[in-house]
Amino acid sequence: MSPEHLITWLYQSPLSTMIRDVLWIVPLVQSIHILAIAVIFGSAVVSDLRLAGVLATDEPLDAVVRRYYPWMRNALIVLLATGLIMTVGEPDRVLKNTTFWLKMALVVGVFSLTWLIRRPLLRRTAGAHNALSPPLVKPAAWVSILLWSAVIFCGRWIAYTI
Repeated sequence: MSPEHLITWLYQSPLSTMIRDVLWIVPLVQSIHILAIAVIFGSAVVSDLRLAGVLATDEPLDAVVRRYYPWMRNALIVLLATGLIMTVGEPDRVLKNTTFWLKMALVVGVFSLTWLIRRPLLRRTAGAHNALSPPLVKPAAWVSILLWSAVIFCGRWIAYTI
């Protein structure tokens, strides 16, 4: 089945039709999606700024990361679920959109980066608070903030690149 056939089939499916036709579904799902991106971005920025040594420097690095990582992970799950609903509702608009695919690549990249720089801190025992972080953690934290910002920009830009 070609991508075009898949998009046509999905667009004509009862689920896609329902998502488009029930007036409150799209605004509700988009609102939840926006709230989830706010949670993931806020959590990422706070913990990235701690990783960069700018914010909450009086708190142990691993404690800050442990506090915000579950929020990021759970918000990502909500983002994926709401994004899937929006994609099923308008597959022709979304799946043909290069900005959407750029956003997906950025999400995979930034969450992989997030996981890689936080994983050692999530595995540490309680007594390892003050261990020094590798020299690439600070630049990676700044890159993470930039990538999350690009995800938000691409998400908003999807509407304009139909």
